[in-house]
Amino acid sequence: MSDALEKAEAAAREAAVDTAAVQIALAAVELAKAAAAQQQAPQPCHHHKQRRSTGEWLGIACAVCIGSVGLAFASIALAILGGVAAIVVLVLRDMWRDMQRKGR
Repeated sequence: MSDALEKAEAAAREAAVDTAAVQIALAAVELAKAAAAQQQAPQPCHHHKQRRSTGEWLGIACAVCIGSVGLAFASIALAILGGVAAIVVLVLRDMWRDMQRKGR
C-alpha cells in the first residue's frame, strides 16, 4: 500500500507543478490580451490649443514693453559710446599730427 501511496503523492506533486505552470501561462495570456486592448484603445485628439488668459496676455505685453525699453537704452548707450570713440580718435589724430609737425 505504501507503493500506491508514494505513486499518489508523486502524481499529486506533478499535478501541483503542472497547475502552477498552467496558472502562470494563463496569467501571461491575460496580460498580453490586456496590453493589446490598451494599445488598440483610441487616443483622444488634442487638436485645439487652450486659449491664453488675460493675465498671460498682460504678462506678455509687460515683457515686450520692458524689453523694448531695455533695447532703447542699449541703443542710446551704443550711440554715446560711438560718439565718444569718434572724439577720442579725432583728438588722438590731431595729437599725432602735432607731434609729426614738431618732429620735422
